[in-house]
Amino acid sequence: MKKYKVVILENTEAEGNRVKEVFENSGKFECVGVFTDGLKGYDSILSNRPDIVVCDLLLQGIDGFELLEKFEKVLDKPKFLIVSSLKEEGFGQKAIDLGASYFLIKPVNNEVLIKRAVEMIESSNLDKNVLQKIMHKRSLDERLSNIFITVGIPAHIKGYQFLREAVKMAIEEPEIINSITKQLYPSIADRFSTSASKVERAIRHAIEVAWNRGKIENINNVFGIKIYDSNEKPTNGEFIALVADKMLMEGA
Repeated sequence: MKKYKVVILENTEAEGNRVKEVFENSGKFECVGVFTDGLKGYDSILSNRPDIVVCDLLLQGIDGFELLEKFEKVLDKPKFLIVSSLKEEGFGQKAIDLGASYFLIKPVNNEVLIKRAVEMIESSNLDKNVLQKIMHKRSLDERLSNIFITVGIPAHIKGYQFLREAVKMAIEEPEIINSITKQLYPSIADRFSTSASKVERAIRHAIEVAWNRGKIENINNVFGIKIYDSNEKPTNGEFIALVADKMLMEGA
């Protein structure tokens, strides 16, 4: 079974080694570093990329708050479990505001410590899956936008948005291109609270705008082959299928 990686930052070496032993004895963790110095811990986190950081607030070099601040805007960062003897009101909330996932006040039961750490990592793995889907969707949207702008379809017209949705649907379900009138247009119409006929006209208008702007060379360059000239325009279905195929070939 794969073990989770943990970096431990404690205010004394003895406590750090004790916590290390607790995690390694659980059989679920591999400790990749124990530190009393926040800066050394920071370097270890960057190089070892642990799943979780168990951190006291009272450290040498930089304290736990400063360490959290260094990772505040980092997207793919480990979970931070703060374990501290500081009981003053507001410390826990400050740590959470700076990005910590959980705050425990010492002394902490060993079983509780391991349980919370495992829960945090498993939750983190779910979050990463969601994040990957979001990033993939964002990347696809950006690539489609680049194609449409390159071929001369302006972003402010309705057909631009409808085309983007149509291509994404064709990527997810390629066979829908064979039922463009009965399925694709109505589905887009439902999403945008309009009619299927308006979706069809708006997409056709968007393609006509591109051709009327005369950017045929750009259009052919996007697809890598010369397939059109200024006298021939693709149908809505042909254009949607062409862009969807390009995205699929590029790993959409």
